[in-house]
Amino acid sequence: MAAHSILYLSRADVEATRLAMAEIIQALEEMFQEKGHRRVEMPPKPGIHPRNDAFIHAMPAYIPKLEAAGMKWVSGYPGNQGKGLPYITGLVILNDPETGIPTTVMDATWITAQRTGAATAVAARYLARPESASVGIVACGVQGRANLEALACLFPIRKARAFDLYPEIAARFAREMGDRLKIEIEPAARVEDAVRELDIVVTSGPIVREPSPPIESGWLAEGAFASLVDFDASWRPTALREFDVLATDDRAQLDYYRREGYFRNTPEIHADLGEIAVGHRPGRRARTDRTAAINLGLALEDIVTAIRVRERALALGLGRELPW
Repeated sequence: MAAHSILYLSRADVEATRLAMAEIIQALEEMFQEKGHRRVEMPPKPGIHPRNDAFIHAMPAYIPKLEAAGMKWVSGYPGNQGKGLPYITGLVILNDPETGIPTTVMDATWITAQRTGAATAVAARYLARPESASVGIVACGVQGRANLEALACLFPIRKARAFDLYPEIAARFAREMGDRLKIEIEPAARVEDAVRELDIVVTSGPIVREPSPPIESGWLAEGAFASLVDFDASWRPTALREFDVLATDDRAQLDYYRREGYFRNTPEIHADLGEIAVGHRPGRRARTDRTAAINLGLALEDIVTAIRVRERALALGLGRELPW
């Protein structure tokens, strides 16, 4: 790259790097270890809310070990889905930690999806039973796909059930992801069918401040693990209280969200993933534990993924140089 220029990577450029999910999972696991040792900097994400249940957040982070610094500017608009637009959109900006000068601007859509799935897989490594072979997906959008892909990287998944408010979406998910991952996927007629008697359950619908959760107590199997990608939007308070171990990716951000009106009926957190990754807190303690992770989505995850995207893009000659 020429001096005093910024590398711009479109969504097509980012996807063309073909950064493997297994590599993203490994990168996030190493990042959580750095976080557990308190060797990263990441303030709780500030945001604005121009529409009901919509958000636009600024997410800065710095990882000294990787000399990686930057920010994601990301929006989530549930109403976009009815307009044929993506729920999540945004940009990642990387900076040179030595000078502060921006080096890269890239689309954040693919990165957000992949790192969120990878974070579920990292949480599951510590909280799910290693032999877990069945998965329930509640909401079959981008996150449902990324989460199932990531879990299949670490666990011997043989079957899955998929529920969506739109049955045709669940049917397409079952067909396409089944072919892609070579596993049996059954569309579920009811939410309950995508929760009961399964080893791992992922709920990945829109995040809302005033949820009407469908999942009731007694549905999640003994010994199962749940990833609450959509916060508490899918789980009734009585179901949340059934978890023996409840973890999050960042305590400070969960506290911030509580102050903003989310998680009003969510029990206290047992540990964050950084503490578990470095052995400061235990993960799963017994085979019969019902465990869960509420991953809020961390800027650290975006930055550690984005720097690998940048490296591959430079090696492949992707993107455009822009003057600044």
